Amino acid sequence: MLSPHHVKRINILLGREIDPHGAGYNLIQSKIAIGSGGFFGKGFLDGTQTRFDFVPEQSTDFIFCTIGEEWGFFGSLIFIVVFVALLIRVINLAERQRSTFCRIYGYGVASVLFVHFAINIGMTIGLAPVIGIPLPFISYGGSSLIGFTILLFIFLNLDSYRLQILR
Repeated sequence: MLSPHHVKRINILLGREIDPHGAGYNLIQSKIAIGSGGFFGKGFLDGTQTRFDFVPEQSTDFIFCTIGEEWGFFGSLIFIVVFVALLIRVINLAERQRSTFCRIYGYGVASVLFVHFAINIGMTIGLAPVIGIPLPFISYGGSSLIGFTILLFIFLNLDSYRLQILR
């Protein structure tokens, strides 16, 4: 059912196969970059793995390894806390909606943001297979940024009319 390259990625994820020059290269370099950041990181634009392009796709799919190397564990933790605060805020806004549609839409926005966030960070640190999902509002790329922004702005617009909606 799966394509051969999908099977190879899953085998690399499970540790059955090691391919440091092929399908496993991105993951290995990403782990090295995050690990080299230490507790406080190397500083803005001072990461050796990311500055010398050892990590391919570091501005799109593997942006979290750039954050981990340049800002370290502390910076990564702050980034995760800020993103979780955004998710909690979206869920709180969804809870106060009077309309069922607006409430479900708010939960959908929070779910989409959380799934992208969890899978991107998981694939960067080796807990999920590498599938190329962008990190919301952080990854380089116009279509994902526009898509997430429109998704969030529609919800904020629905929230602004919540007192006028009777159910």
